Order: sequence, then structure tokens, then C-alpha cells
Amino acid sequence: MKIPNMKYPLLFLLLGIASCLAGSPNQLPANPNASPAAHAVLKYIQGLQDRPEKRLLSGQFTEFGSVATNSSRIFDRIQQRTGCCPAILGVDYSDWHDGSIAALAPNAAALDQWRHGGLVTINAHFFYPLRTNLTISGLRDQGVDITPLLDPASPAHAVWMRELDDVAAGLQQLRAAGVVVLWRPFHEMNGGWFWWGAKKPDVFIKLWRQMFDYFTVEKKLDNLLWVYAANTGGHTADYYPGDGYVDLVGVDAYSDYVDANHIHGTAALLNLPKPFGFTEFGPHGPFHPPGDYNYLRFLDGVKKHFPQAVFFQAWSVKWGLTTNQNVTPMLNDSWLVNRADLPLFTNAIPGK
Repeated sequence: MKIPNMKYPLLFLLLGIASCLAGSPNQLPANPNASPAAHAVLKYIQGLQDRPEKRLLSGQFTEFGSVATNSSRIFDRIQQRTGCCPAILGVDYSDWHDGSIAALAPNAAALDQWRHGGLVTINAHFFYPLRTNLTISGLRDQGVDITPLLDPASPAHAVWMRELDDVAAGLQQLRAAGVVVLWRPFHEMNGGWFWWGAKKPDVFIKLWRQMFDYFTVEKKLDNLLWVYAANTGGHTADYYPGDGYVDLVGVDAYSDYVDANHIHGTAALLNLPKPFGFTEFGPHGPFHPPGDYNYLRFLDGVKKHFPQAVFFQAWSVKWGLTTNQNVTPMLNDSWLVNRADLPLFTNAIPGK
């Protein structure tokens, strides 16, 4: 190795230390009181990037709210088709039928996945707390001021806290069962299509930290690993709430082409000192995919352009692993970690 010019030895030393810290695979969970199982899952994920094989966790989003009763059937179809079950099952707590948080069916799917040795990621397309029509979610309301949600004297704050209580109640059920959750709140916050998106970064960060503190301190949810998931595009890291509030980072990307020219903003995310993945992947684009994508293109793009990635979650229906092409050779590639390849984190379940 060539020795660099040491005109500025202290600078080189500091840069070297910073580089080592950024790449450290042994960072503790953001929650200092995280459960032993959460510690074990995070440590496992942190170690994947350095492996020569079995280094990319497969994942599939299944369903929302009460419809998540279909989740196990979706995984059954993937296994029947490919001989593999994805390592990560994704569900969402939001129920579009009645505008409520419905955790019962998503939790049943999550617990089934965990008991079979798999991992779970959960998010919620939160309902806008100040919507006037309760049959409409307000998910895509524009021009929303989120500062009242941070003000305990505001009526919006009270409504927001009730929504957080509903979500926390579902997550507490999984905590009682020992299930570790990759919790992915406020996804795509750098885009302007959800009510929490494209806000002033400092205000958004306060909202994230408010939830983090409420869930970890008040609700004692020690089973969560916190996932920061920006959308492909600009400002991907501007909303990052800090190393002490995040465990994993990722990008939501809807594209046939898996490279930095088509999935923008990844350099800023890869610069963050957290394991990186594709928190949502959908071929073709965000609307009406044909369902005939060659998933080997995705894997080839990851290997060539994003070898740092350690997990992905394919989105549902025609974006996912039940309909598209070459899913079987992709899941059977030596890079892939499927459910059967995972260590037994289920030892954390009471009675196991």
C-alpha cells in the first residue's frame, strides 16, 4: 500500500477514525433499552455486508390493516412458486376500509412469520389528525402544518397522540410475544405526496423524535429497530433525525433500472453510518406495473451498483415476487438470505 503524503498527519488521523466509525458493524440500537432479541437482530444485519455470500435479506410487503389476513397466503404462493420464503414480511397497520389503525391481522401475520424464523417490518400510512371527514384518510392532504402536532396545548396534538396510542398498542402486542419489528415510520418524507412529507427538516425531525421518545420511554417498546426510509430523489438525508434515533436506512425506489442514475439520492444515504437497504422496491414505476419484470435485473443492479445493500422489500401485487419473472433464480442466488437461512431469533418468544 502506498503511504500518502503526511503533510497533515492529524487530518489523516481524524479522517481515518471517522471512516472506521462510519463503517463500524457494531453500533448499538438507537434505543438504549432495546431487548436482547433486538440487539441480536441488529448485530446480525450489521454483519451482512462483509459476507461473501448470504448477505442480502429478501423481503415482500403483503397487505394493509384487516386485509393482512391474506399475508400468509401471499408467502405460501411465493414458496410454492420458488421453493423459498422471503426473510422479511412487510405489513401496514392502516385500514383503508374505515380509516382506522387495525393491528390485529398484521400482527397475526407478523407473529406467524416470526415463529417460522423470519423477520418483520411494519409501517403505517398515518391518517392526517385534522381531517374533517373521518371516512377519508387525509393521507395525501397538501399544505399541512405539522407543528401543532408537537404542541401539547393543540387539539391536533391530542388527536395525534391517540393515533400513536393505537399504533403503540399493536406494537406492544408483538413486544409481549417477543417479536422484533423493523419499524418504518414516516416513509418517503422527502417527497410531497404524504401529509408529513416535504416539510421543514427541523420540524420533521422533531416529529420523528417525539414518536421515538414516546414509544421507547413512555410505551417501553424495546422490540423496535427504527428504519429511516427516504424516497429516491433529492434531499434524501436532509430529514435524517440523527444516529441516536435510527438503526437502519433505506430508499423507496420504483424503477426497472437499479443504478445511481435512476435511483437518485442514494449516495447521501450510503454516507450515513447505518446498514442500507431497499425499503420498497417496485419495478416499472409507482403506478400500474405490468408484472413481467425480470428480477435478476434487480439483483444484478444491486451487485454492481449497490453492494452495500443488506435487505430489500418488494412491494405488493404486480410489483412483487408472486407475479414477476426469474424470481426463483433470484431467491436461490448465493447472495440471498431467505427465511430458512436466518438464525433462530425466536428464542426470545416466551415459552420457547
